[in-house]
Amino acid sequence: MPRRKLSFFIILSLIIAVSGYFFLPGFLKNNSTEIARTGLSIIKNVSKILPIEPDTKKELSTISTLVSKFSQTDGKTHVFFLMLQNNYELRPGGGFLGQYAILKIKDGKIISFNFEDANLLDQRIKDADIKITPPWPLTRYGQVRRWLLHDSNFSPDFPTNAAKAEYFYRLGGGREKIDGVIAINADVLNHVIGITGPITIPGFGTYTAENAAITLEEDVEKIYLEEEVTDEQTRNRKNVMKTLSAQIVSHISSFDSIKKLADLGLEELRDKNVQLFFKDAELQSLVADTYWDGSVAKDWNNDFLMVVDANIGAKKSDYYVKRSLNYLVDFTGPKGVATLTYSYNHTATYGDWRTSDYHTYTRVLAPTGSKYIEGSRIKTGGVGTANDTPLNKTIFGYKVDALMNQTLLTSIQYELPETITAENYQLLIQKQSGTGDIPVKVTIRTAEGDISEEATLKKDIRFSFTKEQ
Repeated sequence: MPRRKLSFFIILSLIIAVSGYFFLPGFLKNNSTEIARTGLSIIKNVSKILPIEPDTKKELSTISTLVSKFSQTDGKTHVFFLMLQNNYELRPGGGFLGQYAILKIKDGKIISFNFEDANLLDQRIKDADIKITPPWPLTRYGQVRRWLLHDSNFSPDFPTNAAKAEYFYRLGGGREKIDGVIAINADVLNHVIGITGPITIPGFGTYTAENAAITLEEDVEKIYLEEEVTDEQTRNRKNVMKTLSAQIVSHISSFDSIKKLADLGLEELRDKNVQLFFKDAELQSLVADTYWDGSVAKDWNNDFLMVVDANIGAKKSDYYVKRSLNYLVDFTGPKGVATLTYSYNHTATYGDWRTSDYHTYTRVLAPTGSKYIEGSRIKTGGVGTANDTPLNKTIFGYKVDALMNQTLLTSIQYELPETITAENYQLLIQKQSGTGDIPVKVTIRTAEGDISEEATLKKDIRFSFTKEQ
């Protein structure tokens, strides 16, 4: 790649990394030129020694195209809407949308990088007396009466959420012409600290790969739950953010760290901690082809499964909730019968300002034409069925309440469409953004016996089974 094109890739990588948690805006904006200069030659060398696999070649080709597009010295300004999502309060699209940012790039350089609390934009919508009806689960279980930006990512399909976020941005008075939307989950900060190593800030403590995001939230947000916040507390809040971001940048200036950061950028895209959407149809096709667009697979014609949670408890309990998935398909009857068992291990031992018992509205996306088997639910609320035509899926929805310091096993059964049989059976399981790694076990049952396979749902995975004739 030409030298001028690499600076944008470094800056974008650092946006993904340093902005992975939304309390770190200022330092990157003020130091983007220095950051680019520090890492430029190192990234150039790393690109020569990265292992090249078939899928990686496609991904690097996509990166090259994106870098070339947005690094051209053509005088054009490209504007991106950043959705900064806290996946410790999980939403279908990744996490609670507490803040957003407008990023402008011209000739491969960041010319502005402005953050705003989503509540401020939402307040402008309220002041204009604009009322949008929320999706009914938000009203039914979350007592939400007006749909606003912070609840906009209620679809498991990121292109849908990107369009909805821009819609609310317009309602709130946003005037920028958006070229693309990028969603970034809080987990990214932890992963970056995994590269830098623990960072200690006097007066606050040590941030590690296990606790960085949740600890930073406590350091800068907990005090705002109090009735009065002093000027000193506000200054300390800003200082810890500035100090932490500066420490991150100083720690990733080595060859080894920059290489790991490049690898991390790919991993965050692969496991949906970062999702991309572009207005340019060619660019959108490229990110869709590398599965970086966070879309639900609409054209998949065999068995399909996606479990999607929406934290309606208004706390950060997802930090403590560990999930696992068991999926059994029984072909011994006239139609295939799917049994989905989804477990929630709530590891918190007591409640506080951050967590309590876990309350979620769960949706199971299945092939169109699937039929819920009445009375099959275990430890869920009543099961509703709906057909989502745009996503080409049948959706089963129900409420789940998982108590602290306990593991809850939930389960439902449904008939699969008659077109799905044991012969040449294939299953696509798509991951919800923000859920971390989920252990998965898939079992296919036929008259000849059971065949099982285990995997980790870190990114979308496929299983195939061919019945012997």
